[in-house]
Amino acid sequence: MSISTAQQKLLDAMLEKLKQANSDNLDSVVLYGSAAATEDGFHPEFSDLNVLCLLQRLDSAALQKLSPAVAWWEKQQQPAPMLFTLEELRSSADVFAIELYDIKATHRVLFGADHFTSLNVPMDLHRVAVERELRTNLIRLRQRYMLAKAADRKAVLRLMTDSASSFVTLFRHALIALGEQPPKQKREVVNRLATVIGFDRAAFDKILDVREGKMSKDVVDVGTVFDGYLQAISRVVEQVDKLLA
Repeated sequence: MSISTAQQKLLDAMLEKLKQANSDNLDSVVLYGSAAATEDGFHPEFSDLNVLCLLQRLDSAALQKLSPAVAWWEKQQQPAPMLFTLEELRSSADVFAIELYDIKATHRVLFGADHFTSLNVPMDLHRVAVERELRTNLIRLRQRYMLAKAADRKAVLRLMTDSASSFVTLFRHALIALGEQPPKQKREVVNRLATVIGFDRAAFDKILDVREGKMSKDVVDVGTVFDGYLQAISRVVEQVDKLLA
C-alpha cells in the first residue's frame, strides 16, 4: 500500500517548513522506509513517514532554526527527522550499515540531490550489526511486554503489530548476512528465514495478517500468539549467533 494523498500533503507541508527554516543550509530531504516502498510497505495504522535531512551545517544555530518544523512534525505523530551533514553520512555508513543499506535500496528524494545512490555501505561489520540489533530488539520486546502487562490484551497485540516490521527488517538482513538475496515481500522474508533457520512462523503470519487487515484484532489469541512470536525471535537470535560465528 502506498501513501495517501493526505500523507503526501503532510510531507509537502513538512518540506516547505524545512526549506523556510533553513533554505541556505538544506542540502537534501529524503523519504525512506515503508512509505518510500512501491509495494508491501506502508500501512497507515502502523507505519510512519520517515524523513532524513542532509544539511551543510548542524551547529546550534541550524538546530534552532529547524526546531519549529520538527516540533510541528512530531505533533503530526511522525518521528523526528534523522539529521546528518553529508560528511557525517559518508563516515557513518559502517556504523549504521543496516539502516543506510536499506535507505540506499529504498528511498525517494523529496528535495535536492540524491546522495544515496552512490553511497558506499561497507558490509564488513554488517554481521555484527545484525546480531546486535536482533539481541537489542529482543531485550526491548521483553521489557515492553512486562510494561504492557500480560493481562492487557490490546497493549500486547499493539506491541507485536508495532514491532513486527522492525523484526522482519532484521530477518531480511539476517538472510543477507547468510549470503542470500532476500525476497522483497515481508511474509516471504519470514517464510524464507523460517526455512533456513527452522522456526515456527505461525505467530508472524497472524501478526502480518492483522497489520494488513486480513484478520480482525478481536479473534487473535494474544497470549498464544505472543508466546509463538517470542519463541520465533529467540530462535532466530540463537541461530544467527551460531551461523554467523
